[in-house]
Amino acid sequence: MADDMSLNPTRDDFSALLDESMGGRDFMEGTVVKGIVVGIEKDFAIIDVGLKTEGRVSVKEFGVDEDGKSPIVIGATVEVFLERVENAMGEAVISR
Repeated sequence: MADDMSLNPTRDDFSALLDESMGGRDFMEGTVVKGIVVGIEKDFAIIDVGLKTEGRVSVKEFGVDEDGKSPIVIGATVEVFLERVENAMGEAVISR
């Protein structure tokens, strides 16, 4: 049988769970954050920076390597600029 706390969580309980899920990260707009490339669609790299949704950055913003190819690959860790945590569409707004 569940205890009373699990049936009626408090604001402090919610706050603790939120802090735990965010890994203690403090997302400030206007800062550089690290993210992982989780996909590439057409001309955009889909990057997970740990927010509730991913952000998209044009592959062109990452330039090309010596062979003239994009250095972006799925699984790569990249640094991006967090412009907005969420836009009207619910997406993180990030750029290189």
